[in-house]
Amino acid sequence: MENNSIATHISKEETVDLLRRMIQVKTVNEPGDEKPLAELLAKEMASFGMEVEVTDLGNNRANVTGILKGTGEKKALLFNGHLDTVPPGDVEWKYDPYSGHVEDGKIYGRGSADMKGGIAGMIMAAKAIKLAGVELKGDLIISGVAGEEIDSIGAFDFLNKGGLKDVEAIVIGEPSNSEINVAEKGALWVEITTYGHTAHGAFPHKGKNAIVYMNALMNQLLQYQYTYEENELVGSPTMNLSTINGGVKTNVVPDKCTITIDMRTVPGMVHDDIINDFKKIIEVLQGEIEGFAAEIKITNNRPAVETDASHPFIKTAQEVVKEEFGRTVEAKGVNFYTDAAVFLPATNLPAIFYGPGSSDMAHQPNEHISIDSLMEATQFYAALAEKFLSVKPVHANLA
Repeated sequence: MENNSIATHISKEETVDLLRRMIQVKTVNEPGDEKPLAELLAKEMASFGMEVEVTDLGNNRANVTGILKGTGEKKALLFNGHLDTVPPGDVEWKYDPYSGHVEDGKIYGRGSADMKGGIAGMIMAAKAIKLAGVELKGDLIISGVAGEEIDSIGAFDFLNKGGLKDVEAIVIGEPSNSEINVAEKGALWVEITTYGHTAHGAFPHKGKNAIVYMNALMNQLLQYQYTYEENELVGSPTMNLSTINGGVKTNVVPDKCTITIDMRTVPGMVHDDIINDFKKIIEVLQGEIEGFAAEIKITNNRPAVETDASHPFIKTAQEVVKEEFGRTVEAKGVNFYTDAAVFLPATNLPAIFYGPGSSDMAHQPNEHISIDSLMEATQFYAALAEKFLSVKPVHANLA
């Protein structure tokens, strides 16, 4: 990039305005309601010449895809983000969570950091590339998907309809404190229910206590040892016994007890192995405890994923940070998951997630993002697209 020529076409006013308008479209999941936002972004991308498509997923939900066409000499670069947000919560906010309020160099609102800011930056980076008259050798694809906060319905739809067919690398715009992340833990959420037989609390010997059964099971689970190799970037797996619910009244022997478990796994671990181990624990208890009965339900299953830090795409991203901002950044990892858990196992593509704002702001009251971080991320996206897609100036004008 000569003298940041593309960067000069990035408008702070337009970028902030786009993010504010995105925040003002309520996309709380559940139910999601991402379609109005998808349509807003389609209109925005079409306004400067991107090829756009809104994919209706039903129930006022949708994905949006924009393509800045290249010459076809190279495979595409995908910029991806999710359109949905979590609810604002019960804590009172300083400003309306859907106002996009701007104060002291910050933009407030649900989704500002997680992760409408990243999508806004990606779109404005594409616009700057178009305005600069730069010709890409490969397509730049921007994908906004529904449902990442719960079931990744949009990511799975994008994948299953061939969205990654001609893609060479992926950037996910989750908030990263302007760091380059290449690894993330997986999530395995399990619901286990034990069953007993109800009886009057005065005659407990006539019943079978599901809570007592669950106590025996939890004692075994707390002793469970994972099979794994510690990961340099994300460390070791964890297990959290998250909720427990059992019994209906003090004077009734409970016939049902349910717990939920949140496990965070590291790359290389196989979730099916863990599930099978849990089933074996239940089988052993069935043989040891008369009347013991339990069943397992999997409520979330996202594998841990990682791109080798030595991959050329990762090195390119690090070079861009150095060239644009004078910083040396090391590849890092995080303890949570993104839609990379959908994309990478199916494709083995290299991926980073890099976005404006702090991940500490995600799901928090008074969520906000600094305008400086938003603009820096936008510049990074533009420079990375230029460098990775081997662009060359053609002195074209915006159509």
